[in-house]
Amino acid sequence: MGISDEISPADAHGGSSPGKEQQAAGVGILLQIMMLVLSFVLGHVLRRHKFYYLPEASASLLIGLIVGGLANISNTETSIRSWFNFHEEFFFLFLLPPIIFQSGFSLSPKPFFSNFGAIVTFAILGTFIASMVTGVLVYLGGLTYLMYRLPFVECLMFGALISATDPVTVLSIFQELGTDTNLYALVFGESVLNDAMAISLYRTMSLYRSHASSGENFFMVIVRFLETFVGSLSAGVGVGFTSALLFKYAGLDIDNLQNLECCLFVLFPYFSYMLAEGVGLSGIVSILFTGIVMKHYTYSNLSEKSQQFAQAFFHLLSSLAETFVFIYMGFDIAMEQHSWSHVGFIFFSILFIVVARAVNVFSCGYLVNLVRPAHRQIPAKHQKALWYSGLRGAMAFALALQSVHDLPEGHGQTIFTATTAIVVLTVLLIGGSTGTMLEALHVVGDSHDGHDGSLGESFEENNGYMAPSYDEALSSGNKIKMKLKEFHKSTASFTALDRNYLTPFFTSNNGDEDEDEEEQDVPMPSSGRGGFRGRGRV
Repeated sequence: MGISDEISPADAHGGSSPGKEQQAAGVGILLQIMMLVLSFVLGHVLRRHKFYYLPEASASLLIGLIVGGLANISNTETSIRSWFNFHEEFFFLFLLPPIIFQSGFSLSPKPFFSNFGAIVTFAILGTFIASMVTGVLVYLGGLTYLMYRLPFVECLMFGALISATDPVTVLSIFQELGTDTNLYALVFGESVLNDAMAISLYRTMSLYRSHASSGENFFMVIVRFLETFVGSLSAGVGVGFTSALLFKYAGLDIDNLQNLECCLFVLFPYFSYMLAEGVGLSGIVSILFTGIVMKHYTYSNLSEKSQQFAQAFFHLLSSLAETFVFIYMGFDIAMEQHSWSHVGFIFFSILFIVVARAVNVFSCGYLVNLVRPAHRQIPAKHQKALWYSGLRGAMAFALALQSVHDLPEGHGQTIFTATTAIVVLTVLLIGGSTGTMLEALHVVGDSHDGHDGSLGESFEENNGYMAPSYDEALSSGNKIKMKLKEFHKSTASFTALDRNYLTPFFTSNNGDEDEDEEEQDVPMPSSGRGGFRGRGRV
């Protein structure tokens, strides 16, 4: 798919007339549209009949595999391949941004911030642990001749990119069968911040590798990582706050300016993305936090019609983009030349990421439970569900696609092939068994509100593990517990700061009005589709 050798339309048709090229382009685009339509229809049928053994993401992947396989054995392979191909720039600049923005934009602040300490622990510390464990195990596997040997830094790059999770199937089943609100918030929140962490780690390792000859030490690697992550986060939050002030004071929420209001709102996310990319930061991290801030502050400053438009528009873009990503991955597997000679690398990589995910979840779960009362701790079955929900998806695929250009010939292709195989196996096999596993763990079907898709109205009830108590902090003699409790307590302080100062300053509402709206805004899967979290509003 234009990875090892990109074929331009003109080259593919050997100087044919413009009319023939236009016809071939039309056929290629028609094929893509047909696959998208088939994927949406098949997904609707599967969801309607509650057939959980073939998730919609898996269906999209299979459609791409079948069509790619047919094209591969037909005489029209070159024509179809050349017009179905898209460049890496198209992937990162046009497909990923709307998906990532929708992840942040559909995030419900109340359950997210109520579990903020646990989510940050799993997403930041946990992703770091998983990437390091995976990288070290892959390196040791190479040293012991169990698998294809890669340099240590490249193993860490692979560990970083393969640590990007995508639990769309799990979230879809949570939506269909109902589950504890806190578990949903943990899985959803971790997956959102996990992408930002994974891409920052990958870029940091890639940068370190390119400057390894200059003798850059480990301390500078940490500094560069903080520069990338914190700088991108700051850029995204800054653009979000700027948009909130603009829409609050510009007076655009009147009928005859609705078109202008919608246009400006749609442009701000891409402004955030391009700003970060332009100054050498991560556009993905920036646009994610822009989405979180714009939903929490800017969204309430829009007129009612513009709110409806923004919600539907980004939901639509995300659904189309993420479905196309999975179709593309299936098509690419059938059409592209892969390094299947290193089957051992694929096999042991799967084992290593399972181990790394377990170390991530259960170690972080232990740390989180240190600071929580017994009746509010994260139960073992929820930790197992979180471990099982670590499917790999579009972000891992995108970073593996980039690694082909970042790493020497052979190394990048091996990583790309292994990542593609891991994504396919986790989506088809693990994704298909997710419903059975979740039912065996008894973590679905226990929603407080039954099966109406609303995952709990009250977020402060004692039957969950939300909003941990801090009264016991003074009686604890354990310094680690005290530090962790203070970290969790700062979350409550931020909530008060947001309610008393930020929300009144950046929006036309006060904090109390905002709380009532947030309780009804719970993140949901966008019909359980695709490679990223295209979640909508209840």
